[in-house]
Amino acid sequence: MDIFSGVLLGVVQGITEFLPISSTGHLVLAHSLLGVESETSLAFDAILHLATALAVIVYFFDDIFVLVQTLLRKLGRLPVNEEDFVLVKALAIGTVPAVVLGLLLESYMESMFRNPFLVAGVLIAGSLFFMFAEYKYQNCFHEKGVDVQKGLKIGLFQTLALIPGFSRSGATIAGGMLLGLSRADAAKFSFLLALPVILGGGAKKMLELISADIVVSWSAIIVGAAVAFIVGLLAIHFMLSFVKKHSLWPFIWYRIILAGFVLFILFFG
Repeated sequence: MDIFSGVLLGVVQGITEFLPISSTGHLVLAHSLLGVESETSLAFDAILHLATALAVIVYFFDDIFVLVQTLLRKLGRLPVNEEDFVLVKALAIGTVPAVVLGLLLESYMESMFRNPFLVAGVLIAGSLFFMFAEYKYQNCFHEKGVDVQKGLKIGLFQTLALIPGFSRSGATIAGGMLLGLSRADAAKFSFLLALPVILGGGAKKMLELISADIVVSWSAIIVGAAVAFIVGLLAIHFMLSFVKKHSLWPFIWYRIILAGFVLFILFFG
């Protein structure tokens, strides 16, 4: 893999990780288009995810600092803001389903679903789910904040992101909307909820890449990760601003058009 491919994949990851269009699905398609699919592709993708996780930490640093401080104070039996502690518990319990299913199904999902045809199908299936969420959203009361029960349910929605093409942010934002959260609150919780899973998965794959007896282009990896981090920061800001005023429909149409284009190329290209 050369530096140009690393930059392009970094841009793809940075944009698509936080927009509900599936970063993993786009990376599968990008690898296929660039012809750089190899035994290091999964690890490279995971390191790009690690870079976008760093973007989440930087962007939400103040929020994360408050949550960590709240947890430490609670462990020290000091008084805390109960609303912040509820959010800590919601994030903790919401992380469990993706971690458990990720460990159980990771190898199966990676081997079976990393092909353009299945990604196209899942892009369409995810779009139908987002359509349903938007339909329900128009007819429900929008609450503020997340409790532990909703955190667990949104965490279950997050497991859909194990399937390339579905979208982690899309599944959790749409799931939050179905549970009565506003789009903006659902998006913020989505990004914070993804952080432990992305960090864990990225760190695991990076260690595997370092210890593996294979030749890798570290220059392409480092440049791609830097690009993914910068673009990820911009994408987070864009998405949080966008959902305050707009629906998910532009992303739904994009997913459907992309799936149609992929299927056309596969059948007639």
